[in-house]
Amino acid sequence: FHVNGDDPEAAVFLMEMALDFRQRFQRDIVIDMVCYRRHGHNEGDEPNFTQPTLYNAIDNQPHVSTQYIERLIAAGDLAAEEAEQFKQQFDESLNQALVHAKEVAATFRPAIRQPLSTPELLDPVDTRVAPDTLRRVGLALTREPENFQINAKIRRLIAQRRAMVEGTEPLDWGCAEALAFASLLHDNIPIRLSGQDSRRGTFSHRHAVYYDVTTRERYFPLKHIAPNQATFCVYNSPLSEAAVLGFDFGYSLDYRNILILWEAQFGDFANGAQTIIDQYITSSESKWGVTSNIVLLLPHGYHGQGPEHSSARMERFLQACAEDNIIVANCTTPANFFHLIRRQALRPIKKPLIVFTPKGLLRDKRCTSPIDDLANQTFQEIIPDPDKPSGARRLILCQGKVFYDLLDYRNKHQIDDTAIVRIEQIYPLHTPKLETVKAAHPDVQHLVWCQEESQNMGAWFFMEPRLRALWGRDFAYAGRDASSSPATGSLAIHLLEQDDLIAQAFRI
Repeated sequence: FHVNGDDPEAAVFLMEMALDFRQRFQRDIVIDMVCYRRHGHNEGDEPNFTQPTLYNAIDNQPHVSTQYIERLIAAGDLAAEEAEQFKQQFDESLNQALVHAKEVAATFRPAIRQPLSTPELLDPVDTRVAPDTLRRVGLALTREPENFQINAKIRRLIAQRRAMVEGTEPLDWGCAEALAFASLLHDNIPIRLSGQDSRRGTFSHRHAVYYDVTTRERYFPLKHIAPNQATFCVYNSPLSEAAVLGFDFGYSLDYRNILILWEAQFGDFANGAQTIIDQYITSSESKWGVTSNIVLLLPHGYHGQGPEHSSARMERFLQACAEDNIIVANCTTPANFFHLIRRQALRPIKKPLIVFTPKGLLRDKRCTSPIDDLANQTFQEIIPDPDKPSGARRLILCQGKVFYDLLDYRNKHQIDDTAIVRIEQIYPLHTPKLETVKAAHPDVQHLVWCQEESQNMGAWFFMEPRLRALWGRDFAYAGRDASSSPATGSLAIHLLEQDDLIAQAFRI
């Protein structure tokens, strides 16, 4: 439909008709309103600089209000005196509002910012699941559907997960994630997950959908946990990250009781959604008082796969961290990831959660957890050294996959004077737990931050001033040199760099 913007009654009529039509027939309407900008790009613009002929015509065009008043007067619906009186009353109400706004603004005083404006973010949340519930939902997860021809590799996966649920094998990442989802669904908390290949998982670790090998009929194990469970939805989304993440962010605002997760195929795929991240996810609370509990799962970690598939650009998220706006985490155990996801769903405070998830660690035998950790632990923002070295002279702080390489190096070289501590939640940083770490190692002479990422990337520039303020001493840096690219394109160079940065952490 076409309508002239100079005819307000026709415009209103058409809008109402379009809404009625859409509601009745469930079809879209396109309205072309022919109008113009009287002041150009904005009220401070001078459009005559570049559009002199057009704006000469616009300057001579009567205002919409003038034309409409003249029509009402000509039709006998309004007297000229009444029109002038309405205009004066409206101007006066605007002036009064302006005076009031200035009076209120004059009373404002800058707020004194606290180190953590929402201290509840560091309160523990009981994310434990009773052993009998874990077993019940776990066995439901690993039940094969009847009259369904499952791929042989999927059948082996189901058997492996059943052994994990029964406690005869340690939990891997995929099983811990499935149990986190299943336990929440069991407790009537709906879940929505979207992303490229999210049903299978980019690294084939999830398999949230089974496909019949002969009919391609689909079976969703997470929809068969309990008779009255909550809804579970998982979608393979198109390669339009900004569109999909924008939709899911909006979804999270309308449906507050759903756990909504968006997964980048590789963490750097979030580059395509950077506008949504910067304009909405990290800043909506500060700009509009709008909060969301959306979760971003960003596969991250250096495995020699080249610059495009190594880094989820942790530094970008950390640079945006302020005013307790988001949670940034990089878990190193399946159990801690289990508790992190459950905490996000159970905690009443709504904040976006950014999780740097593993790739190679998904099947790494070093990265496992006993199922008892799901029943007995909660989320650990800081994980102390599991070997509890006494009298440590060197303290290495790290986050993510590099922990396992540091641990292997220490064991291989039989080093007994070094403690390795993991920062699992980078923001907001749990300073009280770090103070406990400091107190536990009073004899430390060498303080080191170790990371896989280049020096100008990762968490170094975020963590360094905070660690220096807490310890009152400088930390040494062990990691890759600064780089314009997230990673090298050569596997051989990657392995040399990785070996070198691990050795650095024990000698600088």
